[in-house]
This record gives sequence, structure tokens and C-alpha cells, in this order.
Amino acid sequence: MITAQATDLRIRPLERSDQADWRRLWTAYLAFYESTVSDEVYATTFERLLGDDAQDFSCLVAEKDGALVGLTHYLFHRHAWRVENVCYLQDLYADPQVRGTGVGRKLIEAVYEAADAQGAPNVYWLTQEFNTTARQLYDRVGKHTPFVKYQRP
Repeated sequence: MITAQATDLRIRPLERSDQADWRRLWTAYLAFYESTVSDEVYATTFERLLGDDAQDFSCLVAEKDGALVGLTHYLFHRHAWRVENVCYLQDLYADPQVRGTGVGRKLIEAVYEAADAQGAPNVYWLTQEFNTTARQLYDRVGKHTPFVKYQRP
């Protein structure tokens, strides 16, 4: 178990009993990006997060005073330019009332720790240009790269 050093903040793996709170947090994250998913995607993603398939995402949650206040989903995958796997941090979310208190930083640091434990030398993530609040944190804990994302239309 990964534990953050903040006074009453604990970072830990997702548990089955977290489903309702996890769904609330992920729904809010998706809404920020003006997106939604079907009930099937919620159910499938939750089961995959709890599974043990190495190709599936993992999830860490931030717990404060017994309530979930943040989450991150991350994945290890092969990279053509490296022998080791790399880590993709796909989703990071903190409830608005705890932003600025270190929750996001602790979640990212916990992913860094998980990557180190797996021998993955690189952790990367994407965000939208307009996500200025999160980018203030990202500029402190990561390195902004010049890559531009394209995808199939």
C-alpha cells in the first residue's frame, strides 16, 4: 500500500467497495473533458482496474477523512525506443474542494513510485491546453514536451 505523508491523506489502490465513489469521481473527470461513457464502459473499466491482467490499467485513489477525493488511472506498455515498459498516466482527478492541497501531486508521485517499482523509467500524460489549473501542477512535477497529439478522425 502506498501512503502519502499529508496529515490525513492516504493514497491507496482501488478496492471493490470504492465503486460508487470511483464512479462519481470518474464521472466528474469525464464531464470536465465534456465526455461521457456508457454503463458498460463503467462496469468494464472498473472490473479491469481490479483485475490482474498486466495490459490493463491500474487505479490509485486518494482518501481523506475516510472519503475518496481523487483518482488516477495508469498503464504500463511497451515502447519501441526502450527495452523497459513505460507508464502512461491517463486520468487524474481531484475533487474541486481539495484542489491546491497536494492531492494531485501525491497521486502523480504515487504513479512515479509504481513506475519505479515496475522498472519503467518514463511516466507521461496528456492534458488539454485550456486545463491551466492542472498545468500549473504539471509544470512543477513534470517536463512539458513539444509533442502534438493527432488521432484518427
